[in-house]
Amino acid sequence: MEALASRRNVRTYRDDPISQEALAQILEAGRRAPSAMNWQPWDFILVTDRQQLRELSQVWRGAGHVADSAATIVLVAPVPADDAERDRMRFDLGQATMAMMLAAADLGIGSGHADISDQERAREILGVPDDRMCVLQIALGYPADRPLRPIGRPDRRSFDEVVHVGQW
Repeated sequence: MEALASRRNVRTYRDDPISQEALAQILEAGRRAPSAMNWQPWDFILVTDRQQLRELSQVWRGAGHVADSAATIVLVAPVPADDAERDRMRFDLGQATMAMMLAAADLGIGSGHADISDQERAREILGVPDDRMCVLQIALGYPADRPLRPIGRPDRRSFDEVVHVGQW
């Protein structure tokens, strides 16, 4: 619960590198994420090269923070055959994303996710084959502004407003 209460979107990072052990733990959390019918439609590309990170920051208008991250994980999946497969894939990748972001928070590492709109450029940067798509990216780094700690009053609707027991 502490990691969940501490996790926030972090988009400015210190220059400190993230250890290989910590990155492996974060990636393992993604690998172990729940998946519909155990499909596991994901592959993860770990990027730490500064030039690649700068280039990846250009594949979506809201991905500028990727350029300054210590590492970024790009989630790759098969090009979906139809809308149902696309929806199932996105649900599974959402679970893998949250698992990795929580694992990062547990280690004091900030994260900020970003979409990918320029598929051709992302594929070129990462060498991803045409039968796969780059779905999203998770930038990682130690927060530049303040360490992660539980947020006492999150900017969220109240518990009583959100939770309904038995009926609306």
